[in-house]
Amino acid sequence: MQKPAAIIFDVDGTIADSERYGHLPACNEAFRILGLPLQWEWPEFRQLLEQMQGNANRLRHVLRNMGYGAADTEAYVEAFIPIKKELYINKYVHQTRLRPGVEAVIATLVEAGVRLAIVSTSHEKQIHQLLVTKLPAYKDVFQPVLGKESGQKTGEEGMLYEKCLDILGLPAADCLVFEDSAAGFKAARKAGIPTIVVTNDYTAHEDFTGALQVATSWAEVDVAGILAEKFQPQQISTKK
Repeated sequence: MQKPAAIIFDVDGTIADSERYGHLPACNEAFRILGLPLQWEWPEFRQLLEQMQGNANRLRHVLRNMGYGAADTEAYVEAFIPIKKELYINKYVHQTRLRPGVEAVIATLVEAGVRLAIVSTSHEKQIHQLLVTKLPAYKDVFQPVLGKESGQKTGEEGMLYEKCLDILGLPAADCLVFEDSAAGFKAARKAGIPTIVVTNDYTAHEDFTGALQVATSWAEVDVAGILAEKFQPQQISTKK
């Protein structure tokens, strides 16, 4: 594998364990503010993470299952979005935890002159606040940072990885993606970008057939080999 000219990172679950320690408590406080009889615990939230992308979609799904009508559901979802976002940015991002080893990986790539970018389903303001709070030395090295405001990342209509390639001015073969979930991996693969998956406790069981590597931690990713063009892709087949 040739040395990539740019590496594109996912954020939630890949750079940081932000779902459990940031987004979940922000959701629950937003529910309390809205007077909703909801309190998601981690096992339930983990299942929702596996089922669909985006906390607005997760809330919509849960409210409809609770018997709320379409109009009430949409009203609550619309009110929830800005409240939860501000809670995450101003309060709960500080509770998030970087995944062990990721900061050293980023430092090595920056030192080697590799361009870095971010493609995420999260709001861009949330991403920037995470970088400022948890990776202040590298808050400006990710260019571009593409989140929800820039378009859809996953699914059949997903186009954010293609948009990132356009901004970088690079072909897919000259880039590499780091992802943690099957939805993100499929989006990167749809754009034709080689991908290394670093799973977590709620994505390890997913299908990553076609990935260059499926690691369970950043310590398993051979960054030195990638930079020295000595990285050997694995033959990944994880279908159950």
